[in-house]
Amino acid sequence: MTILGEIALWIALPVALWGTAVSFAGGRIGRGDLVLSGERTVHVVTILLVLVSAGIIAAFLGDRYEYYYVVNYSNRELDTYFKVAGLWAGQRGSLVFWTLLLSVFSSLAVFLNRRRNREFMPYVSGTLLGILSFLLIVLLFAEVNPFERLGFTRFNGLGLNPQLQNYWMTIHPPTLYLGFTAFAVPFAFAVAALLTGRLDSRWIAVTRRWILLSWFFLTLGIIFGMRWAYEELGWGGYWFWDPVENASLLPWLTATAFLHSIQIQENRGMLKVWNMVLVVLTFLLTIFATFLTRSGLIESVHSFAENLTIAYIFLGFMGGMAIFAAILIIHRLPSLRPENRIQSFLSRESAFLFNNLLFIGVTFAVIWGTLFPLITEGFFGETRNVGPPYFNRVNIPLGLMLLALMGIGPVIAWRRASKRNLRKNFTLPVAMGVVTLAVLLATGVRHGMALATFALAAFVMTIVVTEFWKGTKARARIAGEGVVSAFRSLVKRNRRRWGGYIVHAGVALVFTGLAGAAFDARVEQEMVPGEAMTVRSALGSEYRLVYESLSHTRPRAAEDVQENDWRWTALLTAYRDGERIGVLRPEKRFYPVMEQTSTEVGISSSVLEDLYVIPKDLETGTDRATFEVKVLPLVPWIWTGGLIVAIGTLVGLWPPRGVPVPSAARERERAVRKPVPAGAAG
Repeated sequence: MTILGEIALWIALPVALWGTAVSFAGGRIGRGDLVLSGERTVHVVTILLVLVSAGIIAAFLGDRYEYYYVVNYSNRELDTYFKVAGLWAGQRGSLVFWTLLLSVFSSLAVFLNRRRNREFMPYVSGTLLGILSFLLIVLLFAEVNPFERLGFTRFNGLGLNPQLQNYWMTIHPPTLYLGFTAFAVPFAFAVAALLTGRLDSRWIAVTRRWILLSWFFLTLGIIFGMRWAYEELGWGGYWFWDPVENASLLPWLTATAFLHSIQIQENRGMLKVWNMVLVVLTFLLTIFATFLTRSGLIESVHSFAENLTIAYIFLGFMGGMAIFAAILIIHRLPSLRPENRIQSFLSRESAFLFNNLLFIGVTFAVIWGTLFPLITEGFFGETRNVGPPYFNRVNIPLGLMLLALMGIGPVIAWRRASKRNLRKNFTLPVAMGVVTLAVLLATGVRHGMALATFALAAFVMTIVVTEFWKGTKARARIAGEGVVSAFRSLVKRNRRRWGGYIVHAGVALVFTGLAGAAFDARVEQEMVPGEAMTVRSALGSEYRLVYESLSHTRPRAAEDVQENDWRWTALLTAYRDGERIGVLRPEKRFYPVMEQTSTEVGISSSVLEDLYVIPKDLETGTDRATFEVKVLPLVPWIWTGGLIVAIGTLVGLWPPRGVPVPSAARERERAVRKPVPAGAAG
């Protein structure tokens, strides 16, 4: 199977290049047979990449240590599911996985549009195949071929990085890659719209769900990555502004801005140039994320770079795509003129525009902070880093303004808001925000940014709840339904709007959870079995941890196997306000093959906070141990908020039943014929 995968990789490149050429040629000269050939090529490339991926997985499962990639990311003691995850564990395999996902989404886009949007499809398939061709060239000629062989066969591999031997390794990278690759489809439709000159809102309507799908996976990928860092890195946090963390955040920021601004184009015919720039920028930032992870130019715990060659290749590709897109946009500027103007500062258009400007501001701040070491090295000959203080100082105020606009934008009126509109929609939410602020001040909370976050989150949540209540009540009165039936009917009739409100509620909850970091409590203490330590939460609870014992095991296999890993597990009984809440088992693990140690923390979660135990030093001879214990308020709200965001996105993605195709769209469909067979064109 591995040999078949290697052959399939070499075949995929000329096939993809052929499809790129015939797709663009067929669209340009109106040859339906060439267009059809290009679309079929997309499916062929997908099949070939499935074989390539299967070949890599077979090499991992079969312990084929004659392959460079398998040697560096596996060994005989590795669990089976981590061997399967080896497909995306390193630079070579992750590029194959990226290419595979892109090909699958390309095939899906071609299949779903086999009878519609025919004027776009030659350029859509051509653009997607062009991107696939680039990635295949990288795999074959940039020293990252996953099937590269050693001159000999090792008995065992080096193993997987201990930080990657975690459950989240199996789902975080694939989810993030799904988000990155799915956005190539909206980009391809934008290129098709620019090439064909069909620059109304139709290309947005066609790709709206693709945009939302990409955003859904990006959001989940970021949340999963935060949870991974929280559980595996053992420092009590979930976001460190690491360069690769930032790389995943950047396209999410611009994609979020794009999701908001397309509403203005659809409703008011404005921001057409802005939307084109945003879709191109988001796609380029997904490539930038790949570049940062694989270039090795910036140090990161997430990076798996092997050489600098790939860095220059990706930089060249990004530059070429940026120039190509800029030329197309400039050429079509006359057709991208806005149909209306902003009439008032107090309007939904204005709120959405400010929202986008803030998102771009955060994007620029994150890019600047991430690339600052490279910039200083290039201009001053020395590397200067910026850490979390810079990112927090710049982005927290911008984030709070975005949180406020998240409540204002959906309910303020289009064109010009009247005093009645402002009074009706904002009196109660503002009052709830003020009451929340007053109550927190009265209880002794003095952290300025946290106070602002809690007040604004209350403002947003009140707007969301009020809108749902008003909509449900009106629906129940008009349709004569019960409250539950009215609520369900309300959401079904406009899934996009109400799904958006659910997303906003989830984001407000995430912001609240993030603000809880201002009240973290920490204690560090050395103990022997039988001793106890206490730590008091900012929310008033007192935790007591009793150190029971320290065990030493080799969990992998027989004791006579020298390469088994070692595991030291501490046993602690946890009490909250005198009541037993469970047993925590933080661990230290040593991996002899890689000569690395990893930390597994102990976590006890409640509704309001987490008890987080880090084993710092363990003395196996005396069982003496040093533990760092943290109480982290509101952290569970981050994960709950992320779940609510996912639910809201799925509501917006779910297709409505029985929605007729608009008459104008039907007329266009009649005018666009399916590709004619070869030889039938006159």
